[in-house]
Amino acid sequence: MEMQNETELTEFILLGFSHLEDIHLLLFVAFLIIYLFTVLWNTVIIILAVVDQRLSTPMYFFLGNLSFLDICYTTTTIPQMLDHLLAERSSISYMGCVFQLYFFFSFLGTECLLLAVMAFDRYVAICNPLRYTIIIGKNICLQLATACWAGGFLNSAVHTVYAFQLPFCGENNIDAFYCDIPPLLKLSCGDISLNQMLLLYIGLFMAWTPFVSILLSYTYIISTVLKIRSSEGRQKAFSTCSSHLTVVLLYYGSAIFTYLRPVSSNSSVNEKLIPLLYSILTPLLNPIIYTLRNKDVKKAWQNMMGKLF
Repeated sequence: MEMQNETELTEFILLGFSHLEDIHLLLFVAFLIIYLFTVLWNTVIIILAVVDQRLSTPMYFFLGNLSFLDICYTTTTIPQMLDHLLAERSSISYMGCVFQLYFFFSFLGTECLLLAVMAFDRYVAICNPLRYTIIIGKNICLQLATACWAGGFLNSAVHTVYAFQLPFCGENNIDAFYCDIPPLLKLSCGDISLNQMLLLYIGLFMAWTPFVSILLSYTYIISTVLKIRSSEGRQKAFSTCSSHLTVVLLYYGSAIFTYLRPVSSNSSVNEKLIPLLYSILTPLLNPIIYTLRNKDVKKAWQNMMGKLF
């Protein structure tokens, strides 16, 4: 399409759940409850990891980072989505879309890297327990967490800059409930091959490499756990790792499905339903999965409640 057809957009329309207008109020209540519980339980985990000495370990340091990340994650999208469910028009300014995409994609990349670091932490704890405190020291924890956050924000900066350098030719309806790269690329009347290449090749580093490293870590972990003679010891090791592995499969499965496929193959249903898994459902389930069978967190919670009441 010729460049003279390019239009200077001042806003985008997020179609979101506009086709479900009859149940907007029900969706509003459901997402509001999800958001409140997500913020509440992740905040509780952060507080427990800070105030309880028994949780002053690398595992809970990284879990606290994950909880804070999940709060940021949902706050980037859900409050605006709640507003749009009640409003007659679900628009977002051009710069609002830029910032939302940047921060959302930053948190997405950071979580990919952080989950890999948490798998490495479990690998060292189970496969090299005598050297655990040496390998995963306090400074190393801070460096690894900083690298995850820096990597996520740098990755997002690249995608955001190249996405909003594309020309848009009049159409401003984004068929999603927040500004995201795949539906945004569909609006462009320019060449999006570079953007697709960036999603693929950077995705190999930000998603597939951490995912493969997690699978390798758990291969060694399972092999080590099976050698433990005590059934109680095996059960404790498996319970510690099963929660993390559950989160990994849910998060990576949905994120990879969304971003590491050709933009043209993403249907309208995929662009709306699949992102719900890693942007809304996973942050809600993380604190539940990590605490449901975790005796240390339960004891820390009981102690805190005992002091408060």
